[in-house]
Amino acid sequence: MPSLDVAIPNYNYGHYLEGCVKSILRQNVETLRVLIIDNASTDDSARIARKLATSDPRIELRLRSQNLGPHASFNEGIDWAQSDYFLILCSDDLLTPHALADAVSVMEEHPQVNLTYGEALFLKPEDVETRVIDPQPATWSVEGGTALIERLCRSGRNPISGPTVVVRTAIQKAVGHYNPELTHTDDLEMWLRIAARGQVAHTNSHQAIARVHSFNQSSSVKNIHQWNLQFEAAYRSFFRGDGASLQNASEMLRMVKRALSDRSYSSALSSLSRGDLGSAQLLLNAIRLRPAAAVFPPVGYLAAKMLQDRALRKHAGLSAKSS
Repeated sequence: MPSLDVAIPNYNYGHYLEGCVKSILRQNVETLRVLIIDNASTDDSARIARKLATSDPRIELRLRSQNLGPHASFNEGIDWAQSDYFLILCSDDLLTPHALADAVSVMEEHPQVNLTYGEALFLKPEDVETRVIDPQPATWSVEGGTALIERLCRSGRNPISGPTVVVRTAIQKAVGHYNPELTHTDDLEMWLRIAARGQVAHTNSHQAIARVHSFNQSSSVKNIHQWNLQFEAAYRSFFRGDGASLQNASEMLRMVKRALSDRSYSSALSSLSRGDLGSAQLLLNAIRLRPAAAVFPPVGYLAAKMLQDRALRKHAGLSAKSS
């Protein structure tokens, strides 16, 4: 039977830890191991982790006396993993029923698939217990890793939600550790590295629940300009490394810069209309990424964004009326 390892990095999320672990243990995977890596929490995380490990032999612990940062936990999980498949699930997140069995099933059926991902349901902590998840089996689509990389480059974003990602452990070992220089987009660069080595599979089903709260690491990124710089750093790191050997690497990097430039330009206009001081910074970044933007604005992008925003406002209005 296929086996699966789950590493749970934790820091001061003791009040979420038990729910996270239980969402893993009730998955329909026969051979399963769980590693809780506590990063010197100052709450009762260590006590809760010991209690959980005592109650189930599948749970192992790494209780640090010193906080080494999140990347040390991610990378320790990679070093510890030895099963067929591997997942990193932060302790404030949860798996939906059948998520791991579904992911393992598609990778068993398609040996060239090295990464699976699905949709995450983003909920406030107080809404998690009341939300009912549809347990229907997932329907998967498989695509080449290069096709995914190109799609990501065209967007300049990261639509892949970390708690839904299951990978082949052998491939994870081959691509190596997370890059600690990428504070907020280390996961994006990892997905790109893995995709460069084979196929990927995606499902529209919810595979995880991500709690949204003020202590999320991503909440420390305050604006579009900072996010654009983070995304740019991840893509540049990839194309300096594993992505450099791709046949159309330079063209895909150009796509990234175009996408980030267009987003910066659009955000600059929105900021200017509100009188925000950051509009000049955004505009300068748009021109740095695509110098032609100084003369030729991204008219097509701006028009598409306007139509999208109009559709979203219309949908929000209809939703408000129906409620």
